[in-house]
Amino acid sequence: MRRLVPVLALLAALPAQAQERAPAQRQMLVDLAYVLGESHALRQACRGEADQYWRARMIRMVEVEAPDESLDRRLRTAFNTGFSSARARRPQCDEATRAEAAQAAGRGQALAARLSQVVIPAPAASANSPDSIAEAPTPR
Repeated sequence: MRRLVPVLALLAALPAQAQERAPAQRQMLVDLAYVLGESHALRQACRGEADQYWRARMIRMVEVEAPDESLDRRLRTAFNTGFSSARARRPQCDEATRAEAAQAAGRGQALAARLSQVVIPAPAASANSPDSIAEAPTPR
C-alpha cells in the first residue's frame, strides 16, 4: 500500500472539475475509489478500526476532483462497496490480508498513474486574471 501514497499525491496536483473528464476517465476515478475502499478495509483489519488513512485519501480525492452529483454518488458507492467486499473477504489480519493489500496497492498505483497522464485543458484566462499579463497587449 505504501507504493500507492506517492501516486495519490499526483492526484492532488490534478486539476479539479471531474465533470470535465471523459467517461473513461470518470470510470477510472470510480475504479480508484473502489480500490481505496478495499485498501481502507484491509488496512483496518491489520491496524484497527481507528485507522482512517485510506478513507482520508478518498475524502481528499473527492475534494480535489469536485465531482458533479452523479459522479460523487458513484465514487462514494464504489468506495463503500470496495470496503464491504474486502472486509467480508479478509476480516482478520494475516498473510493473505497483507498480500491482498499489496495487490490493491498495485491496482491503485496503476490507476493513479493513468489518471496523472490525463491533460484537462484549463479555462481561458479572463482579462482580470493574473495570467492575462502573459497575453499579447491589446491595441490602443
